[in-house]
Amino acid sequence: MANTTTRKGRKAEIRAMIAAERRELADLLDGLRDGQWNEPSLCAGWRVREVAAHMSTGFRLSLPATLRELAGAGGNLHRMTDRVARRDAAARSTAELAAFLRDGAHHPWTPPVGGFAAALGHDVVHGLDITVALGIDRRVPEERLRVLLAGIRPSGLRFFGVDLDGVQLCADDLDWSYGAGSGAPVRGAAQDLLLLAFGRRLPPGRLRGEPSGRFTGTANATA
Repeated sequence: MANTTTRKGRKAEIRAMIAAERRELADLLDGLRDGQWNEPSLCAGWRVREVAAHMSTGFRLSLPATLRELAGAGGNLHRMTDRVARRDAAARSTAELAAFLRDGAHHPWTPPVGGFAAALGHDVVHGLDITVALGIDRRVPEERLRVLLAGIRPSGLRFFGVDLDGVQLCADDLDWSYGAGSGAPVRGAAQDLLLLAFGRRLPPGRLRGEPSGRFTGTANATA
């Protein structure tokens, strides 16, 4: 019984983090200038407006609607998400895109794998896709980062096409590292290393260490 209570309490904590993250990002989106919405994000081929549209897709589309969209994309999830993001980014105003995120703050949507921690990761990483690309110095709260950093697994790295062979990630601002202790260190802020683990390439100057060039440059992830 104690373990069940603990799990329920932890789930409630993560859901509260999700709601806070969505509200904060909605406020940030509301404050963007018109031109910033058309700037490229860290997601390949997506501007800020496509990322913002994508972030609320999971709780704007019903399951039947999602399955229809997936069928229309030939069962290819990445093709579906790209098409829906582009369509909704063009059809909705920027005020609507921000409002969708705020209004869905407590929506129980989760990705197909990973539960609420994965939903938190979806929001945090896509938020960073926007803020890092725009040069906005938003710091994700430590408690949210620790949930996500603790969840990094080889399977997730493979999904995002991240090769950490011979590399150790070392955070400058948290007591956290990942990878073989004998690996060549790549150092940076914890939230930048999180982006790296989700397949993002960082702007120059954000990472340090000999292998850091492997993770710097053109964006290559959209999930």
